[in-house]
Amino acid sequence: MNTPIVPTADNDCEPDVHTPDPSFTNGFEPHVVLVAPEVHWNTGNIGRTCLGAGATLHLIRPLGFSLDSRQVKRAGLDYWSRVRLRLWEDFESFLAQMQPRGDEIALLTRHASKSYWQMPVQQRAFLVFGSETRGLPASVLEKFYEHTYRIPILDEIRSLNLSTAVGIALYETLRRYGTRLSM
Repeated sequence: MNTPIVPTADNDCEPDVHTPDPSFTNGFEPHVVLVAPEVHWNTGNIGRTCLGAGATLHLIRPLGFSLDSRQVKRAGLDYWSRVRLRLWEDFESFLAQMQPRGDEIALLTRHASKSYWQMPVQQRAFLVFGSETRGLPASVLEKFYEHTYRIPILDEIRSLNLSTAVGIALYETLRRYGTRLSM
């Protein structure tokens, strides 16, 4: 399915009717893309973060959970129904429909050599993250290797929690674009 959706108790998909005021993000169009997310708590928390930051959340199948899951909704609290959510069958469908330019897309992976502080920030920004256990698929990394970035961490851990990484990268792009969220 390639149309905007809002999960409901009755089904996984309903047309998105929640369009934010464009002045909210100062003309900036942030997008968070999760490729094959596996953990419902992370996705719910990321949805809540996206809503608070004015970002659209894109989920690329397969998902490791049902969008109707109580756990997803619990992690997203009572905000989940207002998250701007788009569900895609595969990464190619997402690319074909959204058509991000190379300088608009940033893949966040621990395997990148460039820091996320080097990410270009355009008016439309797509922050792409892989699944919690497998990361981004090799085919996606190969296609966009020059657009891969990492969040610096000590060698003491393999990676950050997915929802933590999304929050760090999303709010850094908001800061760099000069977006002023309400206080």
